[in-house]
Amino acid sequence: MTLLEDISNSIEEGKIRRTKELVKLAVEGGTNPRTILTDGLLSGLKAVGRRFDRDSFMVTEMLVSARCINESMEILKPMLLPPGGKPIGRACIGTVRGDLHDVGKNIVKLMLQSRGIEIVDLGVDVPSQDFVRAVQEDGCELVCCSALLTATMPELARVIRALREAGVRDKVIVMVGGVPVTAAYARRIGADIYSEDGFAAAEKAEAALREMHSRRKSD
Repeated sequence: MTLLEDISNSIEEGKIRRTKELVKLAVEGGTNPRTILTDGLLSGLKAVGRRFDRDSFMVTEMLVSARCINESMEILKPMLLPPGGKPIGRACIGTVRGDLHDVGKNIVKLMLQSRGIEIVDLGVDVPSQDFVRAVQEDGCELVCCSALLTATMPELARVIRALREAGVRDKVIVMVGGVPVTAAYARRIGADIYSEDGFAAAEKAEAALREMHSRRKSD
Protein backbone atom coordinates (compact mmCIF):
# COMPACT_ATOMS: atom_id res chain seq x y z
CA MET A 1 0.00 0.00 0.00
CA THR A 2 1.35 3.45 -0.93
CA LEU A 3 1.59 6.43 1.38
CA LEU A 4 -1.21 8.19 -0.53
CA GLU A 5 -3.45 5.14 -0.12
CA ASP A 6 -2.63 5.19 3.60
CA ILE A 7 -3.77 8.82 3.76
CA SER A 8 -7.01 7.98 1.96
CA ASN A 9 -7.72 5.04 4.26
CA SER A 10 -6.86 7.07 7.35
CA ILE A 11 -9.45 9.68 6.37
CA GLU A 12 -12.06 6.99 5.82
CA GLU A 13 -11.26 5.58 9.25
CA GLY A 14 -11.44 9.03 10.87
CA LYS A 15 -7.89 8.98 12.29
CA ILE A 16 -7.10 12.68 12.57
CA ARG A 17 -3.63 12.53 14.12
CA ARG A 18 -2.59 9.65 11.86
CA THR A 19 -3.77 11.49 8.75
CA LYS A 20 -1.74 14.57 9.65
CA GLU A 21 1.34 12.47 10.33
CA LEU A 22 1.01 10.75 6.96
CA VAL A 23 0.54 14.05 5.14
CA LYS A 24 3.70 15.40 6.79
CA LEU A 25 5.58 12.27 5.76
CA ALA A 26 4.40 12.68 2.18
CA VAL A 27 5.51 16.33 2.14
CA GLU A 28 8.90 15.49 3.66
CA GLY A 29 9.30 12.71 1.10
CA GLY A 30 8.95 15.20 -1.73
CA THR A 31 5.46 14.30 -2.95
CA ASN A 32 3.82 17.16 -4.85
CA PRO A 33 1.26 18.89 -2.56
CA ARG A 34 -1.40 18.78 -5.29
CA THR A 35 -0.85 15.04 -5.62
CA ILE A 36 -1.29 14.65 -1.87
CA LEU A 37 -4.50 16.63 -2.15
CA THR A 38 -6.00 14.77 -5.10
CA ASP A 39 -4.73 11.21 -4.57
CA GLY A 40 -4.75 11.28 -0.78
CA LEU A 41 -7.25 13.71 0.76
CA LEU A 42 -9.76 13.84 -2.08
CA SER A 43 -9.59 10.10 -2.60
CA GLY A 44 -10.47 9.58 1.06
CA LEU A 45 -13.28 12.14 0.91
CA LYS A 46 -14.82 10.47 -2.13
CA ALA A 47 -14.69 7.08 -0.39
CA VAL A 48 -16.46 8.59 2.62
CA GLY A 49 -19.10 10.09 0.32
CA ARG A 50 -19.75 6.75 -1.38
CA ARG A 51 -20.20 5.01 1.95
CA PHE A 52 -22.48 7.78 3.20
CA ASP A 53 -24.65 7.46 0.09
CA ARG A 54 -24.98 3.73 0.78
CA ASP A 55 -26.04 4.48 4.38
CA SER A 56 -22.99 2.64 5.67
CA PHE A 57 -21.48 5.78 7.18
CA MET A 58 -23.01 7.86 9.98
CA VAL A 59 -23.08 11.66 10.02
CA THR A 60 -20.82 11.72 13.08
CA GLU A 61 -18.26 9.57 11.26
CA MET A 62 -18.40 11.89 8.26
CA LEU A 63 -17.75 14.89 10.49
CA VAL A 64 -14.65 13.24 11.93
CA SER A 65 -13.39 12.46 8.43
CA ALA A 66 -14.01 16.09 7.48
CA ARG A 67 -11.84 17.15 10.42
CA CYS A 68 -9.07 14.87 9.15
CA ILE A 69 -9.13 16.74 5.85
CA ASN A 70 -9.48 20.24 7.28
CA GLU A 71 -6.57 19.83 9.69
CA SER A 72 -4.42 18.20 7.02
CA MET A 73 -5.18 21.07 4.65
CA GLU A 74 -3.58 23.45 7.13
CA ILE A 75 -0.30 21.65 6.41
CA LEU A 76 -0.74 21.86 2.64
CA LYS A 77 -2.23 25.36 2.29
CA PRO A 78 1.07 27.32 2.31
CA MET A 79 2.42 25.07 -0.44
CA LEU A 80 -0.72 25.39 -2.55
CA LEU A 81 -0.65 29.19 -2.63
CA PRO A 82 0.66 30.87 -5.79
CA PRO A 83 4.17 32.41 -5.85
CA GLY A 84 4.36 35.23 -3.32
CA GLY A 85 2.22 33.39 -0.81
CA LYS A 86 -0.86 35.58 -1.33
CA PRO A 87 -4.31 34.22 -2.20
CA ILE A 88 -5.47 35.11 -5.71
CA GLY A 89 -8.93 35.91 -4.37
CA ARG A 90 -11.53 35.12 -1.74
CA ALA A 91 -14.59 32.93 -2.21
CA CYS A 92 -17.55 31.95 -0.07
CA ILE A 93 -18.99 28.49 -0.52
CA GLY A 94 -22.08 26.81 0.84
CA THR A 95 -24.93 24.41 0.17
CA VAL A 96 -28.17 26.34 -0.26
CA ARG A 97 -31.05 26.56 2.21
CA GLY A 98 -32.92 23.30 2.71
CA ASP A 99 -29.98 21.15 1.58
CA LEU A 100 -27.75 19.38 4.11
CA HIS A 101 -25.37 17.64 1.68
CA ASP A 102 -21.77 18.79 1.81
CA VAL A 103 -19.51 16.15 0.24
CA GLY A 104 -19.57 17.83 -3.17
CA LYS A 105 -19.12 21.24 -1.58
CA ASN A 106 -16.11 20.02 0.35
CA ILE A 107 -14.49 18.61 -2.76
CA VAL A 108 -14.88 21.90 -4.62
CA LYS A 109 -13.61 23.75 -1.55
CA LEU A 110 -10.42 21.70 -1.53
CA MET A 111 -9.92 22.21 -5.25
CA LEU A 112 -10.37 25.97 -4.91
CA GLN A 113 -7.88 26.06 -2.05
CA SER A 114 -5.42 24.13 -4.19
CA ARG A 115 -5.64 26.98 -6.71
CA GLY A 116 -4.69 29.55 -4.08
CA ILE A 117 -8.22 30.82 -3.46
CA GLU A 118 -9.07 31.76 0.14
CA ILE A 119 -12.32 30.20 1.34
CA VAL A 120 -15.11 31.35 3.65
CA ASP A 121 -17.06 28.15 4.25
CA LEU A 122 -20.69 28.94 5.03
CA GLY A 123 -21.59 25.28 5.57
CA VAL A 124 -24.92 23.72 4.65
CA ASP A 125 -28.55 24.90 4.68
CA VAL A 126 -27.33 28.44 3.93
CA PRO A 127 -29.93 31.23 3.46
CA SER A 128 -29.39 33.53 0.49
CA GLN A 129 -28.69 36.50 2.78
CA ASP A 130 -25.68 34.71 4.24
CA PHE A 131 -24.09 34.65 0.79
CA VAL A 132 -24.82 38.37 0.47
CA ARG A 133 -23.30 39.01 3.88
CA ALA A 134 -20.13 37.12 2.90
CA VAL A 135 -19.72 39.48 -0.05
CA GLN A 136 -20.47 42.63 1.94
CA GLU A 137 -18.62 41.83 5.16
CA ASP A 138 -15.94 39.29 4.19
CA GLY A 139 -15.03 40.77 0.81
CA CYS A 140 -15.76 37.60 -1.16
CA GLU A 141 -15.38 38.05 -4.92
CA LEU A 142 -16.53 34.56 -5.85
CA VAL A 143 -19.83 33.12 -4.62
CA CYS A 144 -20.05 29.32 -4.87
CA CYS A 145 -23.38 27.71 -4.09
CA SER A 146 -24.46 24.13 -4.58
CA ALA A 147 -27.75 22.27 -4.59
CA LEU A 148 -27.70 18.50 -4.33
CA LEU A 149 -31.47 18.05 -4.45
CA THR A 150 -33.86 18.95 -7.26
CA ALA A 151 -36.16 20.50 -4.65
CA THR A 152 -33.46 22.97 -3.55
CA MET A 153 -32.35 24.07 -7.02
CA PRO A 154 -34.64 27.19 -6.95
CA GLU A 155 -32.55 28.41 -4.00
CA LEU A 156 -29.65 28.98 -6.42
CA ALA A 157 -31.77 31.51 -8.29
CA ARG A 158 -32.76 33.11 -4.97
CA VAL A 159 -29.10 33.61 -4.07
CA ILE A 160 -28.47 35.42 -7.35
CA ARG A 161 -31.62 37.50 -6.89
CA ALA A 162 -30.54 38.43 -3.34
CA LEU A 163 -27.12 39.53 -4.62
CA ARG A 164 -28.82 41.67 -7.25
CA GLU A 165 -31.22 43.24 -4.73
CA ALA A 166 -28.28 44.05 -2.44
CA GLY A 167 -26.55 45.85 -5.32
CA VAL A 168 -23.50 43.56 -5.38
CA ARG A 169 -24.29 41.16 -8.24
CA ASP A 170 -22.06 42.98 -10.72
CA LYS A 171 -19.15 42.92 -8.25
CA VAL A 172 -18.94 39.14 -7.90
CA ILE A 173 -18.58 35.93 -9.89
CA VAL A 174 -21.28 33.36 -9.17
CA MET A 175 -20.52 29.67 -9.56
CA VAL A 176 -23.24 27.02 -9.15
CA GLY A 177 -23.17 23.24 -9.15
CA GLY A 178 -24.62 20.03 -7.79
CA VAL A 179 -25.87 16.73 -9.11
CA PRO A 180 -29.24 17.94 -10.52
CA VAL A 181 -27.86 21.26 -11.83
CA THR A 182 -27.20 21.59 -15.57
CA ALA A 183 -25.39 24.13 -17.72
CA ALA A 184 -28.72 25.20 -19.21
CA TYR A 185 -30.20 25.82 -15.76
CA ALA A 186 -27.10 27.78 -14.68
CA ARG A 187 -27.45 30.03 -17.74
CA ARG A 188 -31.17 30.48 -17.13
CA ILE A 189 -30.72 31.76 -13.58
CA GLY A 190 -27.82 34.03 -14.54
CA ALA A 191 -24.84 32.21 -13.01
CA ASP A 192 -21.36 32.94 -14.37
CA ILE A 193 -19.74 29.52 -13.94
CA TYR A 194 -21.03 25.97 -14.01
CA SER A 195 -19.12 22.71 -14.05
CA GLU A 196 -19.96 19.08 -13.40
CA ASP A 197 -16.42 18.43 -12.18
CA GLY A 198 -14.67 19.89 -9.14
CA PHE A 199 -11.33 20.09 -10.93
CA ALA A 200 -12.79 22.01 -13.88
CA ALA A 201 -14.81 24.22 -11.53
CA ALA A 202 -11.67 25.32 -9.70
CA GLU A 203 -9.85 25.94 -12.98
CA LYS A 204 -12.71 28.11 -14.28
CA ALA A 205 -12.94 29.96 -10.96
CA GLU A 206 -9.24 30.80 -10.96
CA ALA A 207 -9.37 32.04 -14.55
CA ALA A 208 -12.45 34.18 -13.81
CA LEU A 209 -10.83 35.74 -10.73
CA ARG A 210 -7.64 36.55 -12.61
CA GLU A 211 -9.65 38.10 -15.43
CA MET A 212 -11.66 40.15 -12.93
CA HIS A 213 -8.50 41.51 -11.29
CA SER A 214 -6.89 42.24 -14.64
CA ARG A 215 -9.98 44.13 -15.79
CA ARG A 216 -10.06 46.19 -12.59
CA LYS A 217 -6.41 47.16 -12.99
CA SER A 218 -6.99 48.36 -16.53
CA ASP A 219 -10.06 50.46 -15.61
